[in-house]
Amino acid sequence: MSHIAVSTSPERTYRYLRIGVAGTVVAIFIAVVQAASTYGWLTSISDYFYTPARDVFVGALVAASVALFALSGRGLERALLDAAALFAPLIALVPTTLAPDSVPGVVVACPDSPRCFPAAFEPDAANGVTVYLVLGGLAVLVALLLALLRQVSLAAVWPSLLIAVVVLAAVALTWSLAHDLFLQHAHFVATTAFFALFAAAAVRSAFPRRGPQPSPVFRALYIAIAAGLIVLLVAYAILLPQTGTTGVPIVLIVEIAALVLFFAFWVVQGIEKWPDPDPSIIAG
Repeated sequence: MSHIAVSTSPERTYRYLRIGVAGTVVAIFIAVVQAASTYGWLTSISDYFYTPARDVFVGALVAASVALFALSGRGLERALLDAAALFAPLIALVPTTLAPDSVPGVVVACPDSPRCFPAAFEPDAANGVTVYLVLGGLAVLVALLLALLRQVSLAAVWPSLLIAVVVLAAVALTWSLAHDLFLQHAHFVATTAFFALFAAAAVRSAFPRRGPQPSPVFRALYIAIAAGLIVLLVAYAILLPQTGTTGVPIVLIVEIAALVLFFAFWVVQGIEKWPDPDPSIIAG
């Protein structure tokens, strides 16, 4: 009788986390499609924050953030995914700006700009940013404590800690000293940073510094994902100011494509790493 290898608990944990992160994309798509049946196709996925899809949108991004922290590997890979995990909650907790009359039932007054932050949602953003800063600060303190107790290596985690301190400080300062500027641009900056970090992670997956190298097929897939994300990020930055002026939801299409590539990254890596006895996200 042939012997069937039994997976270890760490292997199953990493497998399920990768599946779960990919599943957050499916959850967002289902919520958006359901909301679109009532609100129609809005100018971007982020606009659906202002519809009943909000709970799923926020929950999926927060869940993805937690999973990314758990999945981060070593060295540069750890820093990239930990940084992405920092930006994901900001995408959820600080919603996008809107053009007037772009979402039924949401009042937006933009005297000096084509898009602005709905005043009625400022208390929600304030609550979310406060929780984000407090929990982020506590996470940094816990990581430092674990390093002092030699439960984790400070040499291994200091890049992630440095990135966390910089991001948290930037959020706190801009929220306190440039409140309107923060509300106007935080969602765009967080979204751009999140997908840019995954483009970099895909490149790193294609060309790991140490350990087994990916097969030509996986390397080509990672390169294609990275290239696609870079093209979409450029398109997002160029087209966002024109949202709602063309009659075609171009930004919505770009965001859907970016989420599909994010989903593809986890599917490809899940297949590549499935039999790996060392379940860390990337070999190094």
